[in-house]
Amino acid sequence: MLTDPIADMLTRIRNAVRVERPHVDVPTSKVKRGLADVLKREGYIWDWQEVAAEPQGQLRLELKYGPHGEHVIESIKRVSTPGRRIYRKAKDMRPVRGGLGITVISTSTGVISDREARQKNVGGEVLCEIY
Repeated sequence: MLTDPIADMLTRIRNAVRVERPHVDVPTSKVKRGLADVLKREGYIWDWQEVAAEPQGQLRLELKYGPHGEHVIESIKRVSTPGRRIYRKAKDMRPVRGGLGITVISTSTGVISDREARQKNVGGEVLCEIY
């Protein structure tokens, strides 16, 4: 049993990017679908789809690389953990690496990036930072 499924998803993505896999499979959940959708909207992955699997469905993330094999995802870091939740208001969110990265936020309207949270003026739990 996993105590932090989101950290498991981020670790699977990080490991797959390091060995330059074309895709990675992770167990599905509503929050993970939202996180995958944010990654696609922000241009960190090509696409994602749900794949049928026996005990639980899987999300297949098509990872993105540059024209010469450069990693689009350089770093992916979990911020809020089960033992230490981190919450931020929209006005307290700062750009990651001068706007080159994103912060993924879980809000009452769903999982969104920090840019969308500032536009909608909503805060929430900080899930991870990606650049």
